[in-house]
Amino acid sequence: MYKKFRQAWPFLLPGLAGLLLFYFIPFVGGVWYSLTDGSFENKFVGLQNYTTVWQNQMFQLGLRNTMELSLICAPALFLLSFLLAAVLHRIRPAGAFFRSSVLMPYLMPSSAVLIIWLLWFDYGGPVNRLLTVLGGQRVDWLMGAELRLPVILLFLWKNLGFCVIVFLSALQAIPDVLYEYATLEGAGFRKQTFAITLPLVVPSAFLVLILSFVSAFRIFKEVFFIGGAYPEEPLYTLQNYMNNMYGKLNYQNVTTAAYIFAGMVFVLFGVLFLSQRQALRRLNGGD
Repeated sequence: MYKKFRQAWPFLLPGLAGLLLFYFIPFVGGVWYSLTDGSFENKFVGLQNYTTVWQNQMFQLGLRNTMELSLICAPALFLLSFLLAAVLHRIRPAGAFFRSSVLMPYLMPSSAVLIIWLLWFDYGGPVNRLLTVLGGQRVDWLMGAELRLPVILLFLWKNLGFCVIVFLSALQAIPDVLYEYATLEGAGFRKQTFAITLPLVVPSAFLVLILSFVSAFRIFKEVFFIGGAYPEEPLYTLQNYMNNMYGKLNYQNVTTAAYIFAGMVFVLFGVLFLSQRQALRRLNGGD
C-alpha cells in the first residue's frame, strides 16, 4: 500500500502544487485583509470589518437571496436527478441515447445556453406564446421577481446531466444478483429499495447533494449574464456583492464576506455529513 502511494506522488504533486498556490495560500493570506482597515498603513482592526459587512444591507440582501436560491435549486436538482436516473436505469439498454444526451446542456458554453434561454423567455418568445394559447396572460419573465423562474430552470437544465450520471453509476454498480436473491426470498419492491438500493446509493447521494449545493452557490454566473452587476433585488446574490466590492478595490469587504459565507457553508456541509452518517446507521439497522 505504501509503495503504491509513493509511486503516485509524482502524479499528485502538480495538482497539489496548483491547489496550494492558487487556493490554499490565497485563502489563508486573505485572513489578514479581513482584519485590517485597508488604509496605507493597513492597521489591524480585529473583527470590525465583520461587524460592518454583516450590518450592510446589500450584503444581507445578497446572502438572503443566495440561501433562498440554494435551498430551492439544490434539493430540486437532487430529486430530479435521482428520479431521472432511476427511470433511465429501469429502461436500459433502450435509454442509451438519453443517457448520452443528458450531458449535452452541461457541456454547452454558458453564453450559448443563456442566449437560447433569453429567446425562450422573451416577452414575445415561445413560453409567453404558449401561455396565451392556454388562455393566460403574457409575463415579463426577464424583469423583477419573475426572473427567478428562468434562472432556476436554467440552473436545473444545465446541471441535471452531471448529477444523473453520478446516480446512474451508483445504481448500475449494484449487482443484479442481490435483487434476484431478494425476489426469491419474497422481498417486494419497497423492501428491496430500503434494504438494497438506498444503503448502497447513500454515499453517491451525499456526493450529489454536496455538488448540488456547490453548483447552487455558483449561480452568480447565470444571474450576472442576465441581470448584470446590479440585477433586480430578488436576484442580487452574495457573489454580486463581492464582485462589486472587488471592482471598487475594497478587498477588506470582499475577503470578509467570503469568510462569513465560507463559515456558513462549512456548517451546512457538516450538518449534511452528520445526516449522511445517521442515514447510513439507520439503513444498516443501527450498527
